[in-house]
Amino acid sequence: MNDRYDAGYGGDQYELVGYDEYGRPVYRQVPTQQAPRETYDAYGRQGHGYDPYATGGQQQPPQYGGYDTGRQPPASPYAPQGGQGSYDPYGSGAPGAGDPASTTAPYDPYGRTGAGGQQPRPAGQTAYIPQQAGPAHESAERREERERDPGTEQFAFVEEPDGDSEDVIDWLKFTENRTERREEARRRARSRVVALVVVLALVAVGGVGYLWYAGKLPGLSSSGHTSGSTTPAAAQKRDVIVVHLHNTAKGGTATALLVDNTTTRRGTTVLLPNSLALTGDDGTTTTLAKSVQDDGSSGTRDQLDSVLGTDIEGTWRLDTPYLQNLVDLVGNIDVDTNTDVPDPDAKKKGSGPLVHKGQGQTLSGKMAVAYATYRAPGESQNAQLERFGQVMQGTLRKLSSDPQGATTTVQTLAQILDPSLTDKDLGTFLAKLADLAKGGDYGTAVLPVQSDGTLSAQTSDSVVKQILGGTAKSPEQGAAVRVSVQNATGVKDNTEKARVVLLNGGFTFLEGGTAPAVRTTSQVLYSDPKDKENATEAAKTLGLPATAVTKGTVRSNADVSVVLGQDYRPSS
Repeated sequence: MNDRYDAGYGGDQYELVGYDEYGRPVYRQVPTQQAPRETYDAYGRQGHGYDPYATGGQQQPPQYGGYDTGRQPPASPYAPQGGQGSYDPYGSGAPGAGDPASTTAPYDPYGRTGAGGQQPRPAGQTAYIPQQAGPAHESAERREERERDPGTEQFAFVEEPDGDSEDVIDWLKFTENRTERREEARRRARSRVVALVVVLALVAVGGVGYLWYAGKLPGLSSSGHTSGSTTPAAAQKRDVIVVHLHNTAKGGTATALLVDNTTTRRGTTVLLPNSLALTGDDGTTTTLAKSVQDDGSSGTRDQLDSVLGTDIEGTWRLDTPYLQNLVDLVGNIDVDTNTDVPDPDAKKKGSGPLVHKGQGQTLSGKMAVAYATYRAPGESQNAQLERFGQVMQGTLRKLSSDPQGATTTVQTLAQILDPSLTDKDLGTFLAKLADLAKGGDYGTAVLPVQSDGTLSAQTSDSVVKQILGGTAKSPEQGAAVRVSVQNATGVKDNTEKARVVLLNGGFTFLEGGTAPAVRTTSQVLYSDPKDKENATEAAKTLGLPATAVTKGTVRSNADVSVVLGQDYRPSS
């Protein structure tokens, strides 16, 4: 950088030595170190040491080398006309400029006097650079004061706005905000991870809890619990009604139990074969079909309670015309039919079937009745029962789950119901089953019976105990003890003789069927220690020794089970 300032062509030169308190440059004059030389001036002015800005004194006419001194120099094109003074190159217009006769000092743009010399520096003022040593003649007190208080001129940069500083501040703010955003993102990510872990833990716990509740955890299921709950089967709450389907066109009946297990939230239709052996009030043995025809609703309901150990709340007699109207009211049903069903009203043989075999067949009311009551030649009654069960479950799936809506449907049928079951009770009960059927928590089972109509031990465990919750209930005060009798003597008439003896002794007789093999000795079994005395009394009534009484497995619908062996001697 050139710190020198040239005031003119060949004139005085100045160099920068510092800045004053207002930030203005301070110069000092640089002495001329070379001898002046004669120069040529194209304007015809003095060439030796000529300063175009010097205005002091009269200017001498220039000397032209190589010309005769007696000759006049050529006229300058810039010379003023008419001899009116000399030409001022800056056009200052100052009076007397270039005029030798003028006594007025010429104008100098740098403030110098017209005396032809330099402008004198004010006394006592010496230029110096801040933060450097002051003038040599500065007093010691002044120097110490200046060092103690250097002045604001040395810190002028503090007051001046600095764009770079704002940029730095903005960058720091941006960096800080970016760091905070990253930290916030990390916190949110950690929160999401924690929430996800909690949700997965809850799902796992809920799944395990459901499996535990459903009894599906390995090693936790037992024969004493149902698949829907860990609560013992006998302790579960069930609502049960019996429905009798009467075929008014061809005769015959079909019976089913509608079960609502409120503990496990599962519904079941239990189909009862007509050959099921029942015991009448007088102790005589009969079948379910005969009981429905002879005893009516209340008698059959009580007999079923005795055999199955259930507590049936009501009886619903459903004639086939009402079943047809019910299916039409719910808007037809969808059933997976297992056979073709001919039209019972067809007048010509060989006409097409009314119901076709196949998946998801839509059945109207008439078609549903035909399918529910159809029994092909050579088929067992259980095949017809299964079709009846399909129609009942399909109807429940289409019935309203709202108690009021279901009650309205029942009332629309205009049936004369059994006094044990009002239309409101039936509608509310069916609405609960409809909700279970729509949710897939509904099933159908057939009660298996032996050829003589009695229940086997396997039947007692699989259906009676698990689905119906039938158990050997503690008899009420004054109620007769229920005794199940199985004949293993090889003599068929011994069952009837034992029945008469027990009835005369104040016991309730339950048909236990015929044992598959003959036994030598008889057994009188009880499961509850409280029934030991009743078992001893039953053995004494039958004429069996006290050694025959022992603790063992008892049928679920009885208090005491008796197995008659060849040592049994019936009274004459």
